[in-house]
Amino acid sequence: MANYTTADIKALRDRTGAGMMDVKKALDEADGDATKAVEILRIKGLKGIAKREGRATSDGLVAIDVAAGPAGQTGTMVEVNSETDFVAKAPVFIEMANKVLTQAASQRIADVDALLASEVAPAETLSAVVDQVQATVGERIQVRRVAIVEGEVVTAYLHKTNKDLPPQVGVLIATDKAGEAVAKDIAMHIAAYSPEYVTREDVPEDKVADERRVAGEIARAEGKPEAALPKIVEGRLNGYFKETVLVEQAYAKDPKLTVAKVLQAAGGTVTAFARFRVGA
Repeated sequence: MANYTTADIKALRDRTGAGMMDVKKALDEADGDATKAVEILRIKGLKGIAKREGRATSDGLVAIDVAAGPAGQTGTMVEVNSETDFVAKAPVFIEMANKVLTQAASQRIADVDALLASEVAPAETLSAVVDQVQATVGERIQVRRVAIVEGEVVTAYLHKTNKDLPPQVGVLIATDKAGEAVAKDIAMHIAAYSPEYVTREDVPEDKVADERRVAGEIARAEGKPEAALPKIVEGRLNGYFKETVLVEQAYAKDPKLTVAKVLQAAGGTVTAFARFRVGA
């Protein structure tokens, strides 16, 4: 019988995120040697990567880096997904996610496919690093998305939806220097209210046209008089802007104010933002 304890099993599970039975089998095969067991898990896991391609990845984490950039500061944010929260908090997964973030930030790559294809070492791509961790934990891992935000000042906010797990919501917000005073609070607002655009001018014209068309069709279906439709449509379109446009949203900390009023009081401006929520 292999020489290992229940504590050894738990330690290896925490380290790798692998399943209980997989860990026990690996320790049996390695005669209790944890280092060899990790290698066994990796080798066996590599064979099963293709079988895991269709599995859902609804857990994971968001990680952020902010550094000096050509326009002042550059923020990089990545979302890396796993199948379970158990793997999401495993050190091997968190370490791998940090490698993904470091590569995206250092190479300034915002395209996932290009990021995975980039080399992290001679003849080793980031994709190969991710595959090695997939093999170890026995779950599908997905680098889902990357965002790069540049501005005079870039402020980051990370939020844990569960205190026992890594952050699952992340926000990057770019402001001018004056806006830095309220940037953290507005980042928290973005995390909670998930706007899509900074100003209504940023909303694509085809999206505005579609919202206007739908508002008209709804008003007609409600039997509203034709003469009243233009005013009704514009009113509903303004309602859409108040829901999706950051500066027009009611401010989370004081709903009597809009985000625009908060920025105006600080004398600042938001120039860009990005928001990730794991699985959303």
